[in-house]
Amino acid sequence: MCSIFASGFFPMISILLPDGRSCSYSGPVSGSDIARDMGLARAALAMRVDGALQDLTTVIDRDAAVAIITARDPDALALLRHDAAHVMAEAVKELYPETQVTFGPATETGFYYDFARSIPFTPDDLGRIESRMQEIVDRDEPICREVWSRERAVTYFTERGEKYKAEWVAKLPEGEAISIYRQGTWLDLCRGPHLPSTGRLGKAFKLTKIAGAYWRGDARNEMLQRMYGTCWPDEQQLARYLSALEEAERRNHRRLGREMELFHMQEEAAGSVFWHPKGWELYRTIEGYIRRRLFASGYVEVKTPQLVGRSLWESSGHWEKFHENMFTVKGANLDQEEVLALKPMNCPCHVQIFRQGIRSYRDLPLRMAEFGVCHRSEPSGALHGLMRVRAFTQDDAHIFCTEEQILSETRDFCHLLLGIYRDFGFTDVRVKFSDRPMRRVGSDGLWDKAEGALLEASRAAALELTWSPGEGAFYGPKLEFVLRDALGRDWQCGTLQVDFVLPEQLNASYVGRDGHKYRPVMLHRAILGSFERFIGILLEHYAGKLPFWLTPVQVVVATIVSEADAYAAEIVHVLQMAGLRCVMDRRNEKINLKIREHSLAKVPIMLVVGKRETEARTVAIRRLSIKAQECFALDVAVSLLKREAVVPSE
Repeated sequence: MCSIFASGFFPMISILLPDGRSCSYSGPVSGSDIARDMGLARAALAMRVDGALQDLTTVIDRDAAVAIITARDPDALALLRHDAAHVMAEAVKELYPETQVTFGPATETGFYYDFARSIPFTPDDLGRIESRMQEIVDRDEPICREVWSRERAVTYFTERGEKYKAEWVAKLPEGEAISIYRQGTWLDLCRGPHLPSTGRLGKAFKLTKIAGAYWRGDARNEMLQRMYGTCWPDEQQLARYLSALEEAERRNHRRLGREMELFHMQEEAAGSVFWHPKGWELYRTIEGYIRRRLFASGYVEVKTPQLVGRSLWESSGHWEKFHENMFTVKGANLDQEEVLALKPMNCPCHVQIFRQGIRSYRDLPLRMAEFGVCHRSEPSGALHGLMRVRAFTQDDAHIFCTEEQILSETRDFCHLLLGIYRDFGFTDVRVKFSDRPMRRVGSDGLWDKAEGALLEASRAAALELTWSPGEGAFYGPKLEFVLRDALGRDWQCGTLQVDFVLPEQLNASYVGRDGHKYRPVMLHRAILGSFERFIGILLEHYAGKLPFWLTPVQVVVATIVSEADAYAAEIVHVLQMAGLRCVMDRRNEKINLKIREHSLAKVPIMLVVGKRETEARTVAIRRLSIKAQECFALDVAVSLLKREAVVPSE
């Protein structure tokens, strides 16, 4: 039953609950009061008032729909993580008072806070901070919201040496409420909402790592220390997440790259990859596979320059939208006003090829592909192995077509893309539809036409779409194809974008049936995204144990005794003639050592040969992660391995 908490001449307030019941109050009522009346006083964390998340201390003075949030609700996770960030910041200030606190939000997997401190934090510090956080939870400090004037907030933070907070407050819009949350003796600038007290957080949290981050995300600003953590509703969920983190670390593509001798990266070429022979073999295997699939689908391959003049990027619209991410060159031997840029994408260059000579409607669709090396000026702090680089190769293509061909070209591309993903072992693929962004080029009429055409084509391709409003490219709407890997992580790889704008801006045209000139539609499309990132995804998805057809070294022939060397060389030759990637290990080492080393390198097949195998012309097949060996005649083993090496779609 609902209670009456207020008296006097105040209109009755009706509170509609999620189960359809309603409660009436004779005056303003807080979320805590409603939670108590529902028997949720101990479990309540926050509430939704007419859909908006609010603190339980918020007073409701009108009719409203109210839902009490507990740890079981989906909304609870972000609340818990937000509060964990605040408790972490309080712990840091108690242990290291000289530290300045900046900002720290909840994230998809936990939380972080950025701190300014002259002395770097260490892993040992994380343990101390985590222990102090547990003490703060035990204190069960009430969390209270206050509203301050701008002047009071600036003065408070300035006097305490919190220059980052003071700077942020000073730049808030005039008239905006300055919301302060206090817990214990510590307080912070925050919009909220928050839990009622620190005790409601529980102890299912863990600090995970420290990294660098620029103040306000700007590389021109000071470098701060970003402290990460994770938080969950209970210990069981925390344990599962930490176990998944350990598995992710075992699958880390940078570690696998070293163990498998695929690639390395170094400071002198930050954001660029040094491919080793085995890694380059993997790269070329993927490139060859994609090239065959494109050729079978009617694509032509081109190659365009790396350095392109600024004027082309200005004409295409990329200079205005993208020039901060472009590497530019202005050398002593160039004209005074001449500026060249390393291309960050291929599309304007492909239009230049299309524009050479006179194009007819009979030439369309023209599917133009390029394995184009591109460069983008990514911040140093954003670089991450193969996943975020400055130099990369796109499996890029542009389809020049008529409006009437959009539907069939989209359908055919989606069929090609999903087939390629299946060959690589990705069957869980999500598709997002991204419509017009705030910053864009082209008229609303063109955007209406482009969005309508892409939606119709998506239906024809039988795609199930989720919506990403405002996330389209600046020149057109797009489909984003998201792969889910073995750890349940999502990776956006493929794209398809419908563009009516760029052909107009770069004056591309074709002659129609009636002899008049028309603008082609340009479909920008990629499947892997970039070779570098896709290889990183593959390595982590398979934990380095790549499908046999992809593995850079498919077979190692290892000898037990030197008398088997000649026979081992013969086996290698036969396997190579059968199209298998094979090497010989005839080192004067024990066979168990060879097995351990090649297992660490994730070689899927070892053929072990000794005196007995040489005399019988057999091989002992040892598969990765399987101790038992199988013995076959050489010709039988070659036929077996040759069949296993066939590409799925071939």
